[in-house]
Amino acid sequence: MTDAGGRPAGYPAQWEADVVLRDGSVAHLRPITPSDVEAVHRFHAGQSDESIYMRFFAPLRKLSDRDVTRFTNVDYHDRVALVATVRGEIIGIGRFDRITPVSAEVAFNISDSYQGRGIGSVLLEHLAVIAWESGVEEFTAEVLPQNRKMISVFSDAGYEVDRRFQDGVVSLRFQIQPTERSEAVRLSREHRAESVSMHSVLFPDSIAVVGASRRADSIGHHILANIQAGGFHGAVHAVNREAMEVLGLPAHARLSDIPDGVDLAVVAVPAEEVLDVVADCAEAGVKTLLVVTAGFAEAGDAGEELQRRLLTAARESGMRVLGPNSFGVINNHPDVRLNASLAPALPPAGRLGLFAQSGALGIAVLASAARRGLGISVFASAGNRVDVSGNDFMQYWIDDQDTDTVGLYLESMGNPRKFSRIARRLASTKPVIVVKSGVSSYGVPPGHRARPTRVRPEAFDAMLRQAGVIRVENVHQMFDVAQLVTHQHLPGGNRVAIVGNSDALGALTAEACVSWGLEVAHGPVSLPSDARGEQFAEALRSAFGDSEVDSVLTCFIPPLVTLDEDVATAVRDAAMATDKPCLATFLGMRGVSERLSGTAPDGRRVVVPAYSMPEDAVRALAGATRYAEWRARDRGVPVRPAGIDREAAEQLVEKVLAESPDGRRLTQQEVTALLEPYGVRVWGSVPVRTVEEAVAAAESIGYPVVVKSVAPLMRHQPGLSGIRVDLRSEAQLREAFAGLNDRLAPLSANSFVVQRMAAPGVSCVVRTDEDPLFGPVVSFSIAGPPTELLGDIGYRIPPLTDVDVSDLISSVKAAPMLHGHRGAAPVHRAALSDLVARVSVLADNLPEIASLVLNPVNAHPAGVDVLGAEVVLAPTPRRKDTGRRTLT
Repeated sequence: MTDAGGRPAGYPAQWEADVVLRDGSVAHLRPITPSDVEAVHRFHAGQSDESIYMRFFAPLRKLSDRDVTRFTNVDYHDRVALVATVRGEIIGIGRFDRITPVSAEVAFNISDSYQGRGIGSVLLEHLAVIAWESGVEEFTAEVLPQNRKMISVFSDAGYEVDRRFQDGVVSLRFQIQPTERSEAVRLSREHRAESVSMHSVLFPDSIAVVGASRRADSIGHHILANIQAGGFHGAVHAVNREAMEVLGLPAHARLSDIPDGVDLAVVAVPAEEVLDVVADCAEAGVKTLLVVTAGFAEAGDAGEELQRRLLTAARESGMRVLGPNSFGVINNHPDVRLNASLAPALPPAGRLGLFAQSGALGIAVLASAARRGLGISVFASAGNRVDVSGNDFMQYWIDDQDTDTVGLYLESMGNPRKFSRIARRLASTKPVIVVKSGVSSYGVPPGHRARPTRVRPEAFDAMLRQAGVIRVENVHQMFDVAQLVTHQHLPGGNRVAIVGNSDALGALTAEACVSWGLEVAHGPVSLPSDARGEQFAEALRSAFGDSEVDSVLTCFIPPLVTLDEDVATAVRDAAMATDKPCLATFLGMRGVSERLSGTAPDGRRVVVPAYSMPEDAVRALAGATRYAEWRARDRGVPVRPAGIDREAAEQLVEKVLAESPDGRRLTQQEVTALLEPYGVRVWGSVPVRTVEEAVAAAESIGYPVVVKSVAPLMRHQPGLSGIRVDLRSEAQLREAFAGLNDRLAPLSANSFVVQRMAAPGVSCVVRTDEDPLFGPVVSFSIAGPPTELLGDIGYRIPPLTDVDVSDLISSVKAAPMLHGHRGAAPVHRAALSDLVARVSVLADNLPEIASLVLNPVNAHPAGVDVLGAEVVLAPTPRRKDTGRRTLT
């Protein structure tokens, strides 16, 4: 049987993926199907004799129909095969055949013309994840000794490969369980490939503007004119079916008519013509499409379908897409000078990389940077973000030596988990400033591919803090921070000196410092309003020379009789003599000014950023200080709790979902069976309906006990007490049960359990929820009013490090209750951290866990006790950031 798409029954569509290859091009991976018979024949016929011999150990110039039928008919469990395709043609085949329940033989065959592009590595990576998920633990392979490329595919993937030579064949054997090394190799390859793909966007040797018009008011005309005016160093071509020349360039009717090939095609034709252009670009071998045309998903359902077809056509042809509805791309590198955008002129060159999604915001961002005097290295607008996103440009900026600071204006986020890990790597060496107004579906512009989210905004903030990102609220604040971190050293701490010529301005600055968590360690020093530059210089030398000072804030109100140039010179000269950051508040002045710039004796350029109001300067300094603290601290190691039996938990999940395909809440017995393999033990409780049952349960458990209502009405109702604790005798239990029953029976809330009395401690809540956008989100809070009334909840996004776990527990305002508040003994912090770590790993491993709530978790000096747990399972969502490379 086949489905509507002609695919066989059981076809695993979730294995399909678009991947970026080593050269930056795109290939499509999918499971093989019986309909691939002719394609496999064509693939084999195009192989060299040497490649055929390496794969089959024999000169099989032609495969038999019987062999090809066997190759293309698999069960997707014991026999699995993937094909890599470009423009529908197979360029690589990878397969494994299960030999034993835990071992499989793996083999590859890569097209001669595509060898060296990393296709074998990608196929191995995907096959290993598929095999591991189906219970295979080990791959074996037989390779001819001269096939060094294939041997290196296995050894370079980060696996410990056992090699044995026998009968002229090298036998390979290796465990496929993901390891720290194999994961590092995968992420490194992903980084290199995606960085290279952006290099082709930013450093094209040739550009064609499709839709270049002679009409001066057309988009195509503007972009072509801007490319020429910017002084682009490569070849520029105009494509126009109706003109002989455009702006002095000969016009080609079709892009494929251009004889020397094109790297970057700028598409500026009406939306209904774009797909024809994409097909023409594919025929011409174009690497990247920059689609500035509007009228796609932002325009309604028809446009959304057109946008989907655009993405499919481009990726099937191996091309990346920037846009549609893009404002364009700018690269100020002196070897390129690329202005393929709607900006009329190249902005000043500098060290700030900028990414914005919409065209309108692109204009605002560039205009604001120009007003500040901030130079730009690279600017890009993703428009509807159908393919290329901020993640791709961050991959590029990690290694870009021309960019020191990165600013991102994000209207939506398609893959937060991937964003988090790339941003964390980028932020470890360069400041990353993000403007993101919110994470709800209401904030997603029309046309952006983004899943809905159920998380609170605090979870998004926590993700950014984990990644070391500086989050701001608007473009104004982004440039406030950028002009500081781009031109000044990072603060060594949060101690601040304030020097100015106004008591009021100094006090205002000091108050702002306190509100942002900065310590005023020097001053405020208020000089006379008519103080000259020499007096300012002396005060600044004293401030910078104070060993208790990490940063200096200067505040200046120009009086009528004093030239502010003298003061600016004093500030600049003082900043040159130190590596402590310096910020200046000159009322009415903002940005990077020549009056506050100069060259230090050691040759470095020194710029003191200026702010029109002290609150702006303090906010920027606070952001830079928090970032410097994150960058200087140990970020920990991934948590890997001991004693985890992942397979046992997976078997329970599979059993429950086989019986209940739509998912359901687990019974207490099932909850125990799910959590115990991860080292989480839930205290037992006995359901009781009568006082006699309660007494029998208490005698079985042993006094002291608690009796509590488990009715839904009693959850999150602090004013309705449904529990009696520390019951030490039958008489106390009978009295407590009767009182609770009389009170709650009229509310139909008299569903009770009896449980052993826990040691005195602090009640906590540990929770994880599977979010459609973020994946697993782990939260921690102190139970009761801090959680239910005040929303004092901390969030983190797995995978977590030991430092992330500690930060999560400490992030809630009620955390002092854990550390011996008002004379109480501190709780066992290590045990609490271990519990949170186990929950985070469980959530990361099993996306079927829609929600898991441990409540209450009793943290006490001797350890932690999980007194209650609820779990809801649901069908597996498709996470965006899986253990294999894929474009989303």
